[in-house]
Order: sequence, then structure tokens, then C-alpha cells
Amino acid sequence: MNVLPANYRKALVMAAVVAALSVTGCHKKEQPVNPASLGPMPSSAPAPTATLTADPVAIDVGQSVVLNWRTTNATSVSIDGIGEVPANGTQTVSPSTSTDFHLTAKGDGGTTEANVRVTVRVPQAPSAGNGEGDMGSEAAFHQNVKDIFFDYDSYDLRPDAQSSAQTAASYLNSHTAIKIVIGGYCDERGSAEYNLALGENRANSAKTALVNAGVSASRIRVISYGKEKQFCTEQNESCWQQNRRAQFSLDR
Repeated sequence: MNVLPANYRKALVMAAVVAALSVTGCHKKEQPVNPASLGPMPSSAPAPTATLTADPVAIDVGQSVVLNWRTTNATSVSIDGIGEVPANGTQTVSPSTSTDFHLTAKGDGGTTEANVRVTVRVPQAPSAGNGEGDMGSEAAFHQNVKDIFFDYDSYDLRPDAQSSAQTAASYLNSHTAIKIVIGGYCDERGSAEYNLALGENRANSAKTALVNAGVSASRIRVISYGKEKQFCTEQNESCWQQNRRAQFSLDR
């Protein structure tokens, strides 16, 4: 058997070690991740907030309304039909028809929107051909425009009063030549001064209900009689209830 020389055997061992190291070190290197491939980083900026209100929300044609808006975290704010506006502000507008105002607030944290609707009431054309003109008859007036009654020490409209006001407004809107007086009355309890104020509040509550239902405020006059004119003089609740009223009369 031939024996290799020692120096040759050493060379063979070294070659084998080098070959083994070459095999273990030939794996493909992993490519670094490209940040662009991960998409945009989520924003840490807070999202904008926005509110938009109108005062009042219902007007007659030709009247004005004040828009009021407030935003936070917004770099750009706009209102459709108006354009770019400050982050917070007010503006008077006079829409000719019912309008939805739309606000858009944009910022580093995103976009938000706010809306408000303004209703514009258009006067109805006078009815014709009823044989009595636009005024109607006094009997028809009292049949459709009934007095409104109130609870003790209150000028809030009850559900039955709201229904009466709607019926009255419907009649008045179809007879636009009619002007009315609303008298505010109280029962006998309390001072004269207090009841004068309470009677006025009751008359104004009835007026507000009619105006909200489309009757022009220029057609309505209010007056308070307090407790000076009693419909009933008995001292019981049934009688007092008759005296707590807003009474409708033709304003001739």
C-alpha cells in the first residue's frame, strides 16, 4: 500500500476545509426591504373636526340667514357655493330656494364634512274662485282658526295646541289677505304685572307656531290682556282653563 507523503496529506486536508467553507458560505444574500414598497406610513396627525349651523334654519324668500362654522386640525376649509373660508367664522347668506350647505375640512389627519339645510318658504298664490275673495268668511275663519289653551303658569304649547296651530296655519296660508290679532289671556291668579307678561308670552308662542308653519309674521299682531278680561268668573279649574288662552281675531 502506497503511503502519501505527509506534506501532500496536509495539502489535501486544507483543500477539503476550503471546499467545505465555500459550500456553507454560498447562500444567496437577502435583499434589503424597499420602504417605498410598504406604502405610505400612517399619519400621526389628529383628524379634523367640523360643525356647521344656520340661524334661523327656516326663512321667507328675501330674508337672510347666518352660517356659523367651527373646525379643528384643519389646514383647508371650504363651503360649497361660497368657496374657501377661515377655519372658524360666520357669514350671512340669502338663499332664494331651500339649500343644503356643505362644508369640507381638510388637514394632515384626513378630511371631514358637515352639512346644514336652510328651508326657504315661498308664498303661496292666493286661492281664487271661492266666491268670497281671499278673505274667506268670518264663520270659516272661526271654524278653522281656533283659540289655543295653556296649562297653569305656562306658555308652552301643548300637543292639542300644536295641532290647532297647524290647522289655523293651513287656513291662513290659503287666505293670504287675512291679518290677525292674537290676544294673550290669563286666569285671575297672580299680580296684574305678572299676568300681562305671561299673556304676552302666550300670544307670542301662538304666533311662533304659525310663523314656523309658513304664515308671514307681518300678518300677525299680538297683544296681552293679562287677567283683565275674563271669559269665566267662577273660581274653579274648569273656569280658569277657559281664561288661559291665546285668542285669534281678524285684524280689520
